[in-house]
Amino acid sequence: MKPTDLSKINRYHEARIRTYGPRSAMALGWNTPASQRIRFEMLSQIADLSNSSVIDLGCGRGDLSVYLGERFPGIKYTGIEQHETFIDIANRQYGHLPNTRFITGNFWTETIPVADFILASGSLNYKNSDPGFIYKMIRKLFQSSATGLGFNLLSNIGYPPFHLCAYKPEVILPFCETLSAHVVLREDYQEGDYTVYVYKTPAR
Repeated sequence: MKPTDLSKINRYHEARIRTYGPRSAMALGWNTPASQRIRFEMLSQIADLSNSSVIDLGCGRGDLSVYLGERFPGIKYTGIEQHETFIDIANRQYGHLPNTRFITGNFWTETIPVADFILASGSLNYKNSDPGFIYKMIRKLFQSSATGLGFNLLSNIGYPPFHLCAYKPEVILPFCETLSAHVVLREDYQEGDYTVYVYKTPAR
């Protein structure tokens, strides 16, 4: 990802923070808190995450850490986020929780630590000057997962998408199937949005 792409993302979130406040789900780019939660629910269905290590890429304020922690005992959660305002909030709110840590970093260009599961909620939806960016990122994330990768994408955008990009599932799914024979598509929960699970071995 080029510096100009990163700069656009940062400016977008800074504008949202000024408008809605840093603790609002809207500052993260969600339309409502409910839209954030339904995506969390879908990602959490990738597997029984109990006693597994999970990396949340583009973790924002770390809200997924609590959602998963309440459902999966023994989960080891790491959130990675480049925006310092969000990572500061995450550390203050959730940094004290067991087996929970937050790292400031740019997962688009930096090495991603290996974990059982890699999750990306909303962080792959940004526009990029490289038309092959989405495929490079999916491959990179899958390679960092020991067991599986889960991510959500927009299939269409109903307003001027100056910062977001939509991807049709009929394009993304075949690519994921070049990485693994064990791919699941979920598009049964919210119009214009879908979730993909890509496993190293058949899902349990």
